[in-house]
Amino acid sequence: MVKVLESVKSVLKAHRAWLENPATGHRADLTGHTLNEANLSLADLRKAILSRATFLDANLAQVDLTGATLEGADLQRANLAGAFLSGAALSEANFGGAFLQGANLSEASGNRVNFRRAKLEKASIMDVAMQNASFQEVKGPAISFHQARLYEADFRDAHLSGSQFYHSRLQHVRFTGIQAGTSSFSGSKLDHCDFTRADVSGSKFGRIEAIQCTFRHARLTNCDFRDARFRGGDFGGAVLEGSRFAGAQLLTVDLRGADLRGARDLTQDQLMQAVTDAGTILPNGSHGPYMRFSGAERPRQDLAKRF
Repeated sequence: MVKVLESVKSVLKAHRAWLENPATGHRADLTGHTLNEANLSLADLRKAILSRATFLDANLAQVDLTGATLEGADLQRANLAGAFLSGAALSEANFGGAFLQGANLSEASGNRVNFRRAKLEKASIMDVAMQNASFQEVKGPAISFHQARLYEADFRDAHLSGSQFYHSRLQHVRFTGIQAGTSSFSGSKLDHCDFTRADVSGSKFGRIEAIQCTFRHARLTNCDFRDARFRGGDFGGAVLEGSRFAGAQLLTVDLRGADLRGARDLTQDQLMQAVTDAGTILPNGSHGPYMRFSGAERPRQDLAKRF
């Protein structure tokens, strides 16, 4: 890994002085600079201007980029472990394949930010506002997306086990094929999100508000849907074994072909609100469609013990 050029060292020194007293220093402006493989670990670049700068394979571990402008910057494969990017402007920044374990991106914002195949384990991405961001194929167990606002984001085939989307606003987000067991979407608003073939077993969806979301062929075993409010939605072929539904609203939810064996706390009214057919496996193990007073909403004792 190459060292930092003397000219850049001077810029960093002047920037430190500017942060202490704007009258005595100069704000760092590295717009368009190429710093591939540079070692900037632990550098203080708060509020720096780094638009369209290139940091391919650079060492930016624990660098402080709080409030920095990184629009159009290329940070592919850079080491940003433990870095601080809180409040950073990230439109069209490219973090493809970057190492962001433990990084803090809280309150960052931007359009068309690329995190494809980035390593985001235990990263904090809370309170962000992003449109058209790509998280496709990221490796990121235990990511914190608390109160995030994501529009048309792409999480296809991402590994997100144990991640938190608590009280997030997710619109037109693609979660197709994700591996996100034991994650939490509690209290979130999901608008036209796609969980087709997702595995979110053991996850929490309590108190969500979901509008026309798709869960076709998703694995949703032992999930918590208590007090969830669904307006439409497609669970065709989904596996919902052992999941809990106390207080959930299932108005016009499509459960045709869904597997509800051992599902708990479902009532006659809930199942009558939903759409079932001969391909639906009801909580007691029988096939639908659900008929009022059939008792099929209650799992058999052996199924209840299984889940």
